[in-house]
Amino acid sequence: MRGICVVGAGAVGGYVGARLAAAGHVTTAVARGATLRALRAHGWRLRTADGQALGEVAGQPAGQIPVPVTGEVTAPVRATDEPAELGPQDVVVIAVKAPALPSVADRIAPLLDEDTVIVSAMNGVPWWFFDGFGGPCDGLRLPAIDPGGTLTAALPASHVIGCVLHIAVSAPEPGVTLHKAGHRFIVGEPDGRVSARLTALAETFGSAGMDVNVSTRIRRDIWYKLWGNMTMNPVSALTGATSDLILDDELVNAFCRGVMTEAAAIGAKIGCPIEESPYDRNAVTRKLGAMKTSMLQDAEAGKPLEIDALLTSVREIGQAVDEPTPFIDALLGLTRLSARVRGLYPW
Repeated sequence: MRGICVVGAGAVGGYVGARLAAAGHVTTAVARGATLRALRAHGWRLRTADGQALGEVAGQPAGQIPVPVTGEVTAPVRATDEPAELGPQDVVVIAVKAPALPSVADRIAPLLDEDTVIVSAMNGVPWWFFDGFGGPCDGLRLPAIDPGGTLTAALPASHVIGCVLHIAVSAPEPGVTLHKAGHRFIVGEPDGRVSARLTALAETFGSAGMDVNVSTRIRRDIWYKLWGNMTMNPVSALTGATSDLILDDELVNAFCRGVMTEAAAIGAKIGCPIEESPYDRNAVTRKLGAMKTSMLQDAEAGKPLEIDALLTSVREIGQAVDEPTPFIDALLGLTRLSARVRGLYPW
């Protein structure tokens, strides 16, 4: 096995890389700046809040690397800022934030050959979403996500296995991931097949202690997660509020439900129906307590915001299927303007 490369060793990438490495899998990472220096000096570092040891599945160790039940887990990684140094990989996990993907996509080419699997562990609508989708949006290109088709050219959909992560993680410092809750890892072929490569990927990630679910409708899983976080993330970045405060304010809560209603209507038209009400979904969010969303964390750190993947793309899809989006438009406009004023989104 040539190995698994994580592109983007932030909170999500650090979680995935550390779990895989601690379970005995060969991992590499493409990173830069302080994160790259930290990985070279210390390897993967993952702090857990739930007490589960890495590499442990149903109480049985999956790898040969001993790991503690509490505290900080470390595991080896070869880290570089030059993907060409690593060569083709078996699996490439893309865990960068959406605004950074265009700048790194063409540099990922040395990691790929005809057998490489790309796992897109990112928020929002991915670049490959409508490739071979069927229906009214088959082959639709979203300028907000893939202007000029550069991502499609650099990262062919034929390599992709879709991924949805239901975890709560943060990066308190470069090269360190803090895992707070959740282990669910949903993977699926875009065409719904349960292929040999999908089965192998699920076994690999399952051996690292993740709760892996193989999906035959990964696009619906992606849309469902988007439906849940396309309100909490932008509203938190706008207001600085944690999720509990957003839900506690009835006016803001009602506005969020309006956004979700529009997104559900779009989903129904494109074959990604939502089977819950906004009230049901927000009840799940409330159980997470005073959650600081990833977009709020980025805003506080002065990092670019994932506005296009979460909102602009949904508006573009709504236009394509002739579904009005007044609530989505309002949230997009306010979030985009606020981010532009703070230098977190281009004018």
